[in-house]
Amino acid sequence: MLNHLVPGPRREVAPPPASAAPRPRLEALDGLRLLAALMVVFHHYVGFGGSSEAAKNAWAKPVDVVFPTASWLASYTWTGVEFFFVISGFVICMSSWGRSLGDFFTSRVVRLYPAYWFAVLATTAVVTLWPVVLHPLGMKDVLLNLTMLQESFRVGSVDAVYWTLWVEIRFYLLFALVVWKGVTYRRVVLFCALWTIASVLVTAGRAPFADYIVMPEYSPYFIAGVAMYLMHRFRPTLLLWGIVGISWLFSVRQVSLYNDNLAGSLGRTMDAKPAIALMTLGYLVMLLLALGRLSWVRGKWLTVAGATTYPLYLLHEHIGWTGIRLLRHHLSPWALVTVMTLGMVLAAWLVHRFLERPLSALLKRGLRRALESARHHSGAPAGG
Repeated sequence: MLNHLVPGPRREVAPPPASAAPRPRLEALDGLRLLAALMVVFHHYVGFGGSSEAAKNAWAKPVDVVFPTASWLASYTWTGVEFFFVISGFVICMSSWGRSLGDFFTSRVVRLYPAYWFAVLATTAVVTLWPVVLHPLGMKDVLLNLTMLQESFRVGSVDAVYWTLWVEIRFYLLFALVVWKGVTYRRVVLFCALWTIASVLVTAGRAPFADYIVMPEYSPYFIAGVAMYLMHRFRPTLLLWGIVGISWLFSVRQVSLYNDNLAGSLGRTMDAKPAIALMTLGYLVMLLLALGRLSWVRGKWLTVAGATTYPLYLLHEHIGWTGIRLLRHHLSPWALVTVMTLGMVLAAWLVHRFLERPLSALLKRGLRRALESARHHSGAPAGG
């Protein structure tokens, strides 16, 4: 009669069954990366323009004067960054499945640093030669930027967009705990749940150090992306829908707060509803991807586009503003935005093709040899 109260042997809870069919490359995901990057480019060129002081603005006047209609929409396409974070959660969970911690570390270093090193040096060179919108940082600060850890030392970034990289790195460090134990359905769900709970508690407690680690202002996007990958790899369940839904609710709050802060810095009145709508649209598109509704989106060009997205994001802002300021008397505003955007896309492809790919291959081989050597000598006696 009491047998049901006696604990039996502990059993692993099985995840929902995954499809046995091989999964083709998600080319639509590459296209979404490019879309998110172009949203940010559009915001910086048409909705922001640089410093709020007209004399330092890339257009030498407020953007709502240059683009009376389009600047309104561009004021909200900063939500492409939030879209990036959701995509990142999806991609990191996907790419780390079945990998060791060493492989995970290698893949992140190889992906982040080669294009970033070039972007730091190229942006510094441009704003040094033509300090018409921004002035370059000092040499010590530029060198520290090469580590990608400048924000932890309260040092300014060579380009303002680099702030998102420090957010990404902290996400990688958190997810590395799952990779260290081995990525499984159960562990990933537990990771999402614990990170959500921690974000709520840190927000309520207002603990600065914990806030820095947990990142409650960004965690909902990554958590949603991770849960969406579980939907894609296995199948959607009520639990996963709940994780995504709660993350979206938290995202509404975070987008509203950021929108209000941005409105204050730009000196404009900005209703948060358009930003919330764009963020929600990003969630919906990623859900369509996760549920296999975008499998019809194919094309090799999308793979190339996805590969150039990261260099485009790194290069476009300060170099683009400088180019706009120098050429604004020679082209109409829309022609200049088009030329500058296409020029940045071309530059991003050149960086990917002729610098990022070969340097990444060299870096990957070097890191793998270093990790193999560390494993080989890990059991060696001191002095041996």
